[in-house]
Amino acid sequence: MAGFLAGKVVAVTGGGGGIGRAVALAAAAEGAKVLVADYGVGMAGEDPSSEVADAVVTEITKAGGEAIAVADDISKMESGERLIATAVDTWGRIDGVVAVAGILRERMLFNMSEDEWDAVIATHLKGHFTVFRAAASVMRKQEGGGALIGFTSGAFAGSVAQANYASAKGGIVSLVRSAAVGLYRYGVTANAIAPVARTRMSANVPSELAEMGDPEDVAPMVVYLLSDQAKHVTGQVYTVVGSKIAVWNQPTEVRAMWADGRWTPEQIAERLDSTVGQERMGMIDRLEQMRQAAASGEKPNA
Repeated sequence: MAGFLAGKVVAVTGGGGGIGRAVALAAAAEGAKVLVADYGVGMAGEDPSSEVADAVVTEITKAGGEAIAVADDISKMESGERLIATAVDTWGRIDGVVAVAGILRERMLFNMSEDEWDAVIATHLKGHFTVFRAAASVMRKQEGGGALIGFTSGAFAGSVAQANYASAKGGIVSLVRSAAVGLYRYGVTANAIAPVARTRMSANVPSELAEMGDPEDVAPMVVYLLSDQAKHVTGQVYTVVGSKIAVWNQPTEVRAMWADGRWTPEQIAERLDSTVGQERMGMIDRLEQMRQAAASGEKPNA
């Protein structure tokens, strides 16, 4: 075992497969004690089982590391509290939380049911809140603070057939930024990863992704953000795909205009396009490119 995370206790939700498994194994290989949390469900949230988490724990212990498995519905407040309590009761502290767990229920907005919306928001967004909230209450009081790492997606910029998923991922970005500013004085960092990797979720993407990596490509960045060497990094969103690491911009006003008094709709119509205008959605441009590629018989790049 190496020592980049020596002495640290890390909880990984969704740690039974894909990116979560890669993160759990990498953290353990760098000396962390790892709580592998996975309900072991299908992509739509069906057939819960603890077998996947148990299997990752077996891998870690066989390699000489320390790990325990927890199977729980992370969208429940008591589950997040139980997860962090298990870490504290077992190892005395919690130094890092990596929230990877998620499901998909793909549907066009006009066909999406309430259950399809609620389930995705609960697993992704609330699933981040439950563990972040429980961990933050411990981290702010312990020596050394801690690190919260959320998992978002480029889909937070907009998605054709995953409004529920995109909304959850956008919420995660705002939650991470809020945690970063709210916990800064306590020595707790909060960052997000927007990965592009071959997982169960990416397997159903209907178009050819222009860039694609593997779960193991994402794990080193997570390990870094969990380490003491990243204590100065907070409130950031990083894309990790293959050998590329990129940082997303922070939201800010771009242009503004003023009126002499209250605006009228007529004044706005006259001046908006030439003064403030709008920011072009990259997704719209990509959709146009995909339509053109499809019309020419090529497989479109997402």
